Amino acid sequence: MDMVDISASIAGQKLQSCLFNAAGAHCVTRGELFDLGKSRAGLILSKSCTLEPRKGNPEPRYKDLPYGSINSMGLPNQGYLFYGKIAKELKQHFSKPYFVSVSGLSFEDNLTIIEHLSQIKEIDALELNLSCPNIPGKPQVGYDFEQTEKLLDAVCKITEMRKKPLGLKLPPYFDFVHFEQMAEIIQRYPVKFVTCVNSIGNALFIDPEEEQVVIKPKGGFGGIGGYYVKPTALANVRKFYELLGNRIQIIGCGGVKTGIDAFEHILAGASAVQIATALVQEGPGCFARIEEELKEFMERKGYEKIEDFRGRLKVMD
Repeated sequence: MDMVDISASIAGQKLQSCLFNAAGAHCVTRGELFDLGKSRAGLILSKSCTLEPRKGNPEPRYKDLPYGSINSMGLPNQGYLFYGKIAKELKQHFSKPYFVSVSGLSFEDNLTIIEHLSQIKEIDALELNLSCPNIPGKPQVGYDFEQTEKLLDAVCKITEMRKKPLGLKLPPYFDFVHFEQMAEIIQRYPVKFVTCVNSIGNALFIDPEEEQVVIKPKGGFGGIGGYYVKPTALANVRKFYELLGNRIQIIGCGGVKTGIDAFEHILAGASAVQIATALVQEGPGCFARIEEELKEFMERKGYEKIEDFRGRLKVMD
C-alpha cells in the first residue's frame, strides 16, 4: 500500500494524511495535543477555545451509545491564550500543521480571540466554530444567517489583514434552502474551508431500565455523534460541495469509524476528514487503523490518491 497516497492540502497546508481530529475530541490539554502530534493524524486541531478557561458543563456529560455518542460538554477548554502560546512548542516537536478552533461566547469575544491568534505565525489557520449546541442560553450562530454574516464581516477584516486562513465549523443543515442561503453568505468572504458537521444538537437518549437520561446537563439533552449522524454529515458534505465546488474546501466530519466511512466522505466531496467519537472511544491509535483501512480500500478500487475519486459520487439517472 506504499503506492497509495492519502495526503491532502487544506488552506494551503500540506497534510501527510487527510485524517485528523475534530475540535473537541482529545485536544484540550497539552498532553492531548502532543498525543495528536505523535499520532498518524495529518494535522493538530485545538479544542474550540473561549476567552476565559472553562470547566464546561457538569458531569456526566458524555456517554457512549450503541451507534455513537451523546455529549453536552459545554466547551471545556484552557482559554485562547493557552492555545496560542502552545503553538510554538507544537511546531518545535512536530512537522504537521496546527489549526486553532475558536468559539467565543459573544461577538466581541470572537473578535478579541481572532485578533490575538491571527498574529501568531505558528498557527497555520483558524476554524471559527459557528455550531456549538451545548452552551445553555447560547444559540448556534450558524442557524442565524444574519448574525453569521455580521460575524464574518468583522472576523474576515482581521484575518485578511493578518493573512491568516479562516475556516468555519458548521452545524448540520436539513433543508436545501438553508444550504443555499448559507453557501451564498460564505462565498462572499475569503473562507478557505468549511467543516461539515458538528454534532446534531439537542438529542435525547434514555436508559429504559433506569428510566432516566444518560447525561446530566440540560436535562439530558446533548449533541449526537458517531454513526447516528453519518447520513446527515454526508448530505451536508455533498450539498456544500455542489454549492461551493472547488472554490472552498469541504472537511467531512461525522460517523467516521472505518476507512470506508472516510472514503464515503471524500467521495461526497470532502478534501479531508475529521474524527471525533472514534477518537474519544479508541484514542489516537484510531488514525493509523483508519488510514490503513482507507488505503486498503483505495488499493482494491485502483485509486492511487484521494483526488482520483473525490467528489465523484454517482447519482441514478
